[in-house]
Amino acid sequence: MQKRALGNALKGASIAALIAAASLMPPAPLNAADSRGTPVIQVAASEATSRFVPLGIGKSVAIDLPADIKDVLVADPKIANAVIRSSRRVYIIGVAVGQTNLFFFDAEGKQIAGFDVAVTRDLNGIRGALRALLPNADIRVEGLGDGVILTGQAANPGEAQQAFDLAQRLAGDNKVTNAISVRSRDQVMLKVTVAEVQRDIIKQLGIDLSGSANFGSAVINYATSNPFSAVGQSLTTASNSVQMRNITTTLRAMERAGVIRTLAEPNLTAISGETATFVAGGEFPIPAGLSCDTTKSPPVCQAQIDFKKFGVSLVFTPVVLSEGRISLKVLTEVSDLSSENAITLQVPGSNQSLTIPSIRTRRADTVVEIPSGGSLAMAGMIQEQTKQQINGTPGLMQVPILGALFRSRDYINHQTELMVLVTPYVVRAVAQKELSRPDDGYADPIDPQTVLLGRLNQVYGGTKQAEVKKSYRGNYGFVLD
Repeated sequence: MQKRALGNALKGASIAALIAAASLMPPAPLNAADSRGTPVIQVAASEATSRFVPLGIGKSVAIDLPADIKDVLVADPKIANAVIRSSRRVYIIGVAVGQTNLFFFDAEGKQIAGFDVAVTRDLNGIRGALRALLPNADIRVEGLGDGVILTGQAANPGEAQQAFDLAQRLAGDNKVTNAISVRSRDQVMLKVTVAEVQRDIIKQLGIDLSGSANFGSAVINYATSNPFSAVGQSLTTASNSVQMRNITTTLRAMERAGVIRTLAEPNLTAISGETATFVAGGEFPIPAGLSCDTTKSPPVCQAQIDFKKFGVSLVFTPVVLSEGRISLKVLTEVSDLSSENAITLQVPGSNQSLTIPSIRTRRADTVVEIPSGGSLAMAGMIQEQTKQQINGTPGLMQVPILGALFRSRDYINHQTELMVLVTPYVVRAVAQKELSRPDDGYADPIDPQTVLLGRLNQVYGGTKQAEVKKSYRGNYGFVLD
């Protein structure tokens, strides 16, 4: 066993020595023959040793080579061509859009140089137009096949958009890729004031007659109840009745006047090019369907409820075009619940009814260009609606003076004025100490102030006032003479 182990060790040591000797030997050249005398294949020219050369269609470049040219290879003469005027100078000419490569060899067949040529459309016209339009912008124009790539930096999104629009107009649609980065993205604060005043006046006057009249042996019974069709119903159930002999006269008169004032001032801040949304309002439920479990007796039904939004909403997208110029896309909406056009539904399985109100909406959607700090009236709408109807007994209602006993008058006047003011500002961040809160200076009153003076809070002139007194001092009570 010891002899066998010693033999294995010697064999392993001899193999390791052979591997080490082989690693120290110099490698055989590529064009050397193997043990059987067969030449080894060698790559004479490839893209790994080529230089990139961009060209435009119809443009050329002159290249000086370090050795005399004996042979030239052009992969695709339809893309680019090589013209040799001397033994060491060559001209490469762009023919059509595409990519190809060229290789140059000396008299011994060795590669002198190789070029990877990319022929694109001529971009000097686009470069010149961009330099004339935006002289201070660092925008580069590169070609890729039949397309154009815009790179570099612009001062604001407006310059980037102008460069893209110009390149797209010169190069054609869907051939321009915008990769321009913006150095600084401005922030825009939008101050919107929504002011609306509504004024409603309703007047109703009606006279109803009931009774009987005897004309000899003939007795005529009559009863008139004139409706108020403009409003749809009488504003009051109270009435004054006067009875003269067999005739009862009922007077129904009502006048209503109301004013509604709506004011909202939402403020939003967004980065240039981004969208900001503001909603101040609520949601009200409406039935969207009815699902019933028919496996039970009687069936158990449950209403499906959807919620509709109402209130004041604001959506805007600002784009800072240049210093002091802002392109603004604004969508503002004011909606509230209204009894007009409301519907009444009967609740299944009960005697109850459900009234669903309608939503009255005022909306403005526009794109404007305005300077920072400037105001614009987006929507100024004055609307006035008047409805008047007279109902009565035919013939008798036209009788002068006495005809008022046989007719009713219903009058409605609805006036609305809506104004939306928009003011954008280019803003910067401020320190927290420069800001104030709505509750600055607020403190709960002490018990004597609440009980004796009826105060709900202590009011101060500013936030930097002295510390609040913790007890009430002074004269209080009643003086009786």
